[in-house]
Amino acid sequence: MRHSWLKTATALALVFAAQSATALDEAPMLAAKVAAGELPPLAERLPENPRVIAVADSIGEYGGTWKRAFKGPSDRWGPTKLMEERVLRAVMDADQNISYVPGWVESYAANDDSTVFTFTLRKGHRWSDGAPVTTRDVQFWYEDVFLNTDLMPAVPALYTAAGEPMVLDIVDEQTFTVTFAAPYPLFLTVLAKESTGKPGLDRPGFIEPFHYMKNFHPKYADADALAAAVEANGGKKWTDLWGDKGQIHAWWFNPDMPVLTAWRVATPPPADTVVMERNPFYYGVDAEGNQLPYIDRVEHRLFQDTEALNLMVVQGEIDLQQRHLNANDFTLFKENEDAGDYEVVTWTKASTWTIYPNLNTPDATLKALFEDKRVREALNIAIDRETINELSFSGLGEARQAGPVSGSPFFDAELETAGTEWDPDRANALLDEVGLTERDGDGYRLRPDGKRLTVVIQTRHNALLSLLELVQADWAEIGVEALVRNLDRTLVTQNVETGDFEMVLDTFDRSSIITADPVRFLGRYGFAHNYFKWWSSGGNNGVEPATDHPIREVWTAWENAQSAGSLEEANGYAQDMVSVFRDNLWTIGLIGETPAIYVKANDVKNFPEGLIDDDALRGIGLAQAATFYFDQ
Repeated sequence: MRHSWLKTATALALVFAAQSATALDEAPMLAAKVAAGELPPLAERLPENPRVIAVADSIGEYGGTWKRAFKGPSDRWGPTKLMEERVLRAVMDADQNISYVPGWVESYAANDDSTVFTFTLRKGHRWSDGAPVTTRDVQFWYEDVFLNTDLMPAVPALYTAAGEPMVLDIVDEQTFTVTFAAPYPLFLTVLAKESTGKPGLDRPGFIEPFHYMKNFHPKYADADALAAAVEANGGKKWTDLWGDKGQIHAWWFNPDMPVLTAWRVATPPPADTVVMERNPFYYGVDAEGNQLPYIDRVEHRLFQDTEALNLMVVQGEIDLQQRHLNANDFTLFKENEDAGDYEVVTWTKASTWTIYPNLNTPDATLKALFEDKRVREALNIAIDRETINELSFSGLGEARQAGPVSGSPFFDAELETAGTEWDPDRANALLDEVGLTERDGDGYRLRPDGKRLTVVIQTRHNALLSLLELVQADWAEIGVEALVRNLDRTLVTQNVETGDFEMVLDTFDRSSIITADPVRFLGRYGFAHNYFKWWSSGGNNGVEPATDHPIREVWTAWENAQSAGSLEEANGYAQDMVSVFRDNLWTIGLIGETPAIYVKANDVKNFPEGLIDDDALRGIGLAQAATFYFDQ
């Protein structure tokens, strides 16, 4: 499977040209509020130079409620990716070529050696509550969030060069610069993936609504008022109000939190139906000057399991959704298109379903086994991936190892097939060679300490339990017992963050433009998370790997990429990182490049087909959700 969608990625065809709208129009619900004196006129709500967002097919109509589903308060990423706002935004043309355009900034530029980046805000841009967006908001983010060790204990590695964190300077009310100690040609690529207009603290955001969040920061807030806010929101310290889970800072939980997004939450979790309503100050317009979004409201209805969601789909209760829909239900969805008044639209997932053995597992015996490449190879080649593809994915994916997907400029054909040839005889021989020759009465191998060789695979993906049953059967054939623990997403994430797991089944995503987010290769949230924490924190957290551990080669390659003198040189070092990953076979990739299945109601317009579904490209956000509309 080959794609042309990244043919300009290595050149990063950055688009800087700003377009100007010739007329202004707005949603009737907002026009009514203007007439009633509840809102200022549209011309006063838009920036002088709004972002003109291209539509996939046609200029839309205002109105309607977009119905989708969610799994609970922890399922924030589905709604988030509908409307994230970044300093830069990825866009994809009809030939699947990627470029980057200014988002909530009006323009950006880099000096010749990529050490200084200059950003200019859109004059007249406003937060969702009408307050002006200025560099004071940027300054607040940098000085009081990014550099505040209570909120961010360590500077993220992606925001450093030559081991030094970025320096942000305010030039004037509209302009700021970011300076690095060494060339960082990948910074803009990283920024398009990592920077949000309203983040949690899991990634920098470059901007915070100073006028609002200063009331919850000890540097600015009245001490008694801050203490009362902490108590009222069930916290113990002021930082509990911040972050993705903070009841004040998290847009998902707090309707009063000012945002830059097309919609803002009106009814937050734990409601059974979470409601988002249009932002009257959204800075985007279509080519005819109509303020976006076209759709008035987005409703996220709570569901408990896959069967319940599938029933909602076939009964026509979902207007547009991909999240939580599974490739193995493709036939079910296709068979019910007419009855449910929808169509199935597919993108390609830039990911691979993968089992991650934890090199940092607390079990010292298992850790030693997982560190042995022969064990990892045996576990890989013992699996019959073609059967998994047919039974769990209706043959829609391909057997592959975790790594850059086909069409990526970093694609490695040897990595794609590494450890994927089904060979249980060789798998048995490798485990014998390691010394795991003794077996118990049930035929399972014994570990060096005499215990049965058992591994526990954690997962949060209910729909893939049948896949794990196939893996269990294959591993049993080579004398390895696999137990499956199906857990809530929050608990799996917590266990991975602390390193308290043996194996986990999840996607190996971020596999298109890997320089936008290389963390899967660096060990984060997977095979070496505690090693990654040690490296990314400068040795302050996590677990230090042995001095000769090959994970250090991956880190060195990425550090070299970050400080390279040119984009071409940086991409070369990134390719070295992939090569080290290939040679060590740290993961157990299973099936990848499966279709991302979208169910789209027939009256939903401007939703494009055939794009690439990847976290680095921000999932559904690549389709510019503010331009979707209902044909009324």
